[in-house]
Amino acid sequence: MNTLLPPPKNSSERPRERLLAHGPQVLTSAELLAVILRTGIKGCGVVELSHRLIQHCGGLRGLLAADAATLLTLPGLGQAKACEILAISELSRRALEEELRVGDTLSQPARVKQYCLALLGHLDIEHCVALYLDSRFRLIACDEISRGTLSQSSVYPREVVKAALRHHAAAIILAHNHPSGVAEPSQADLALTHHLRKALSLVDVRLLDHLIVARDTVVSLAEQGVL
Repeated sequence: MNTLLPPPKNSSERPRERLLAHGPQVLTSAELLAVILRTGIKGCGVVELSHRLIQHCGGLRGLLAADAATLLTLPGLGQAKACEILAISELSRRALEEELRVGDTLSQPARVKQYCLALLGHLDIEHCVALYLDSRFRLIACDEISRGTLSQSSVYPREVVKAALRHHAAAIILAHNHPSGVAEPSQADLALTHHLRKALSLVDVRLLDHLIVARDTVVSLAEQGVL
C-alpha cells in the first residue's frame, strides 16, 4: 500500500501533510517514523534519517524492539528521539495486550501469536513466558518464568502452578523463543509441555497451548496436535 501515492519530490517530502490528506496507510515506514521524530540532523532530513535507522536495525521490528541503550548508540538519535521510539513500541505492545484482556484468546489465536511475537521475536537468548487466563480465556497477566535454555530444570512446574493459583487463573498459554530461527519443537520443548500439563491438571488449570516463536514465525503445539 506504500506505493499508492509516491512521496513528493521536494526536499522535505512533507509526510505529515500526506498523512492528513490521504491517511497513514499511504506512507512508507520511514515516512511514518519521520512524523514521530519530526526533525532530522545536520545534512540529513528526517525521512532519510528514519530510513537509515530502520535499515541499521534490520527492519522496523528491530528498531521498535531495541532497548534504550541500543537506541542511544544509533547515529542521529538523542534521548528525546530514543524516548519517542520506546514509547511507540510500548504502546503497540499494550494495545495488543489490551485486546487479549477484554476478549477470548481462543477466538483470536492470531492476536495471541502477534503478542508473543512482539514480546519474544527479537530476543537473542531464550525467554519463556506464561500467559495466565481467566475462566473466559481473557488475559490476566503475562509473567517471565525462565531465561536461558528451556528445559524442565529451568522451568519449574511447581512455580508455574503457584503463580496460576496466585493469579486465580483457569488456563495458561506457554510461549518461548528459539533465537536460532528454527521453529520446530525440540524434545525438551515436548517434554516440558507434557510435564507442565500434568502438573497444572492437578489444580484444575488447563494448558491451552505452547507457542514457539522463531523470528517472524510462531508455531502452536496445540495446532500440531501435541496438546
